[in-house]
Amino acid sequence: MIKRPYILTIAGFDPSSGAGLTADIKTIEALKGYGLSVCTANTIQNDVEFKTCYWTDIDVIKSQVEILFDRFAIAYVKIGIVKNWEVLNAIIDVLLEKNNTIKIVLDPVLKSSSDFDFRSSNTNSLDAENYFEKILDKIYLLTPNYDEIERLYKDKTIQETIAHIANKTNLFLKGGHRKEAIGKDELFTSEGKQFVLNPKRQNISEKHGSGCVLSSAITTHLALGFSLLKACYRGKRYTEKVLSSNNSLLGYHKIKE
Repeated sequence: MIKRPYILTIAGFDPSSGAGLTADIKTIEALKGYGLSVCTANTIQNDVEFKTCYWTDIDVIKSQVEILFDRFAIAYVKIGIVKNWEVLNAIIDVLLEKNNTIKIVLDPVLKSSSDFDFRSSNTNSLDAENYFEKILDKIYLLTPNYDEIERLYKDKTIQETIAHIANKTNLFLKGGHRKEAIGKDELFTSEGKQFVLNPKRQNISEKHGSGCVLSSAITTHLALGFSLLKACYRGKRYTEKVLSSNNSLLGYHKIKE
């Protein structure tokens, strides 16, 4: 029997299980990884409404990370919502202390699908931007959608932002929020290469937490040994399966036999 790789997700808890930790775990398990999890926030939400968010204390997050690394060999981590860039930077430093070759996939969730703003208090501050710059130097892949990449640098155009980020790390730009060519994703590597991943399925409907599913699917495929491009391609195809699984806002995950 082939041993499954351990994959850690550091994200928020969504009671509807469409997004956050539980969506990540379902994705990881369906793709034959073993999901470990650390909770950054307890949210009051369902698939259409987001009321509030209770952030986990940074010391609790660190302790959870440390005890998992004491027990399991973890080489790949997916990170979702975190209170702010400063806290995220501290979490990443703990990860790197535990494994200095760890590959981190960051899904920079700035706003929920129901329009709750996670970063309204500090996104535009100089300190926040400085922390974000440090973070880019430490992660393996950033997976923003078009709404998110527009908010990362207020003084840059999208193309300038793409060039800046790709100069520091790999960038997978999700196309679900594009004004044109919806669903066309783009991978920009730190080596200067660019790839276009076009949508394949037609019977796709919007899903709560689709960005969480995609980033965790990419992370799982990386952990399974696929190259960055193949991991992104396979992650996109898996996400499309979830998006086409039914007509509701909550997708189904099918376990592969």
